[in-house]
Amino acid sequence: MEAIVNQINSIIWSPALVFLCLGVGLYFSVRTRFMQVRHIGEMFRLMFDGKGSDAGVSSFQALAMSLSGRVGTGNIAGVAAAIAYGGPGAVFWMWMTAFLGASTAYIESTLGQIYKEQNDGLYRGGPAYYIEKGLGWKKYAWVFALATIISMGFLLPGVQANSIASGLKNSLGIAPEVSAAIIVVLLGLIIFGGVKRIARFAEIVVPFMALGYILIACVVIGLNIEKLPGVLTLIFSSAFGADAAFGAMLGSAIQWGVKRGVFSNEAGQGSGPHPAAAAEVSHPAKQGIVQAFSIYVDTLFVCSATAFMLLITGLYNVKGLDGTMLRNALPGTEVGPAFTQAAVESVLPGFGSIFVAGALFFFAFTTIVAYYYIAETNVAYINRKVGRPWLLFVLKAASLAACLYGAVRSADLAWTLGDIGVGIMAWLNIVAILFLQKPALDSLKDYEAQQAKGLEPTFQTTAAELPNADLWVGED
Repeated sequence: MEAIVNQINSIIWSPALVFLCLGVGLYFSVRTRFMQVRHIGEMFRLMFDGKGSDAGVSSFQALAMSLSGRVGTGNIAGVAAAIAYGGPGAVFWMWMTAFLGASTAYIESTLGQIYKEQNDGLYRGGPAYYIEKGLGWKKYAWVFALATIISMGFLLPGVQANSIASGLKNSLGIAPEVSAAIIVVLLGLIIFGGVKRIARFAEIVVPFMALGYILIACVVIGLNIEKLPGVLTLIFSSAFGADAAFGAMLGSAIQWGVKRGVFSNEAGQGSGPHPAAAAEVSHPAKQGIVQAFSIYVDTLFVCSATAFMLLITGLYNVKGLDGTMLRNALPGTEVGPAFTQAAVESVLPGFGSIFVAGALFFFAFTTIVAYYYIAETNVAYINRKVGRPWLLFVLKAASLAACLYGAVRSADLAWTLGDIGVGIMAWLNIVAILFLQKPALDSLKDYEAQQAKGLEPTFQTTAAELPNADLWVGED
């Protein structure tokens, strides 16, 4: 089974998808005139702009929901894997994926806002919605919805649960079966409470967990500050094949950097538009700009924190292309959270390993919650046509079962299944946003034009100008 799964993964994550992610990010960066640089100040202002409503959540809650999906095990275990299989140069390509991907996140999240709809009293939206309403590709929209339900409801939760179980076992000796039971009980309490409870949970937990993790990383880096210039040199030289030890790994550095970058920040994957569509805002571009900032938080801040801790302490392994160990500072250690736990423990003994396990628990658990919300949104999309309310209960049960299964399975199998889910969604979504980019680009122009006049941007359209953007027709 693992051989078959690995073969499928190698096909989906061929060099074509790697360069597609980078190429699309560069293309949208040019088309938006590098909005991810020009609007950095606006990202901070809009983050706290607006309030929630009965139908939608606030901009900050939508950002927190998005970050809860982006900031997960990919920020701890995923970074370790990128370095282990791609060398230190993979970190640079993670950064590049984030920088270029911020513009992709703007496009897909703005489209999510434009084509959102009110379903059972709540705003719902995402790629399935904008594929059908913006492109008229109903069958393609169904394919995306089904792929997302399978990925977010069945494949990806196991990755997060596996990392939680691994971290708790490494630091506290807790059996994976016990961790699995804890995850299932806590997750059940939240997902049976609805979207509003998910938003409130993310709003409270996400900012504290991210800031706490970055703070500890700053302590580790600060205590080893003299090594930082050498680490930066190693990252950049390895990224372009110029380092003596890791020079032959250029292709792996790019592939693993992009692969783990997309897994972590989800730019282009099509997951971000779901929480973006749930926001109550006066202009679609507002939430698109806010969501672009979430890419920076995830990769440039949190992933970088992990990478610097690993590289600055020297506690990481690197496996060469031929299977030999180019670096083996942690012999016999499974690639994953154990790398980060060892790095922090070496600087903060008696605290580091437990802290990373706790951070990983919150990172990964909030991501599982976000996965459920995204899967639920796509079930709601399907239910518009087939009207089967019991499908939501099936999804809840399946998500809980996936966590239970993932927590006790091997890490390699869990990660490979997760990569397949991410890859399928990325292929489907990137094709769609390339064909449907114009409304998002026009929205940015409209937003900037209103700003230039000193106005607080608001958006309205007509059915003739923008068919099927029903919630924005005739608004003041």
